[in-house]
Amino acid sequence: MSAGRDAIGAAAAAGLAAGTAAIAIDHVSKVFAGRDATQRVHALDDITLDIRRGEFVCLLGPSGCGKSTLLSIIGGLLDQTSGGVAVNGVPVTGPRPNEIAYVFQESTLFPWFTVLENFRLALKFRGVEDAGWRDRAMQSLSAVGMEQFAHHYPKQLSVGMKQRINLARGLCVGAEVMLLDEPFAALDEQTRMVLGEDLSILLARTGKTIVFVTHSLAEAVFLADRIVVMTARPGKVKASIAVPEPHPRSPDFMLTDEFQTIRKELYGLLRDEIRATVAAMRVARDAQG
Repeated sequence: MSAGRDAIGAAAAAGLAAGTAAIAIDHVSKVFAGRDATQRVHALDDITLDIRRGEFVCLLGPSGCGKSTLLSIIGGLLDQTSGGVAVNGVPVTGPRPNEIAYVFQESTLFPWFTVLENFRLALKFRGVEDAGWRDRAMQSLSAVGMEQFAHHYPKQLSVGMKQRINLARGLCVGAEVMLLDEPFAALDEQTRMVLGEDLSILLARTGKTIVFVTHSLAEAVFLADRIVVMTARPGKVKASIAVPEPHPRSPDFMLTDEFQTIRKELYGLLRDEIRATVAAMRVARDAQG
């Protein structure tokens, strides 16, 4: 590692120690190997980003730009090719379920267990086996309005209800950092916005650090304290846009001039990146055909 990289890493660690950041991403790149050089995929290129404790950051960019890849690297589910990530000042070298909770696009509830049994299993994996686990689980379910479904099986719940429960499980395990990979993607717009309101309230109550992947401009503006706009692949940080509206946020925020101004700015930043992505897809298709 170069002296310059060492200096950057030292600065990131100092920031974490001072309590200013929960996640420090230092010059992270990711290349997926293929059978030969033509099949290598350069997913991320030199991403450097600090995320403060209690901050809600949305990653926004065209399809295939590496948003989910970056989230997986932060969560220790995937190794970077170069660079480094630290959470709470400690380098990420693998999953850290006691500190980092991950909410996926699809429900990860075990279908043969009730909701409460799923929570008990999640807590058991984290070494929580005392008599207080049930109260802890019910409090988390209550936070998302789902306590009355504690004894239901996942097949008895709608997609939106399952995602509320996935959020509650992330709260229940006590992780300071929550990584959400398009958790509302399969929902209709009305349900997405209601769950977005719930998430804004939860952030105000708990002070969790949240990194949220989305393709929705409106969702990003409504939820985020800061929106990180990424370029077409290989993904780089193109811009970082602050949303100076405190949590919890009212739906009326979406009717304000400020909301519309930020949304338009995001569209302007993304338009050329989306076109570049579409052009690259056409080139790849033509090369195969």
